[in-house]
Amino acid sequence: MITVVAVSGSRRERSYTKKSLQVVLDAVDGGDVRTELIDLGTADLPLYHPDIDEQGDSADLKKRVRDAEAVLLGSPVYHDSYSSTFRNFHDYCSKDEFEDTAVGLVATAGGGSYGATLEHMRSTVRGVHGHTVPEQVGIRRASRKYDGDTLTDEGIRARLEELGAAVVGEARRLHPEA
Repeated sequence: MITVVAVSGSRRERSYTKKSLQVVLDAVDGGDVRTELIDLGTADLPLYHPDIDEQGDSADLKKRVRDAEAVLLGSPVYHDSYSSTFRNFHDYCSKDEFEDTAVGLVATAGGGSYGATLEHMRSTVRGVHGHTVPEQVGIRRASRKYDGDTLTDEGIRARLEELGAAVVGEARRLHPEA
């Protein structure tokens, strides 16, 4: 069984990042793939402190990521980078959580630029030994791609579904026993 955990680095209740990650999870869920969404907007995750081992939900969140064969990381674009919510969660994680894990990336932008955000995410995943798949999805003007909770842009939907397939494929390559 392959477990895919998506981590939404947005604090917004109606987050386009969270909605986009859910599209990926829906595309791969079922059969021998189990999915789960971690909404950091609802997690008890105090600001990371290197002198305190565990705070709030950190132990549980790290375990869920560590136990997964694949992880999807999503963040809204903030100042050409990722959100502080994503960064705080990622500061809790190490190679123990990401080594030999397939990782997919999603960045949602209110405007038109997301490239730097994806690059920053790739760099931090590389630093904890995650295997980032080449497929990644940046969504420009995310609010225009949704009608309420429904993704209306079929091109974006196809790219999100391809990301899911790539992450599951890489997880199977890394964990043939799963």
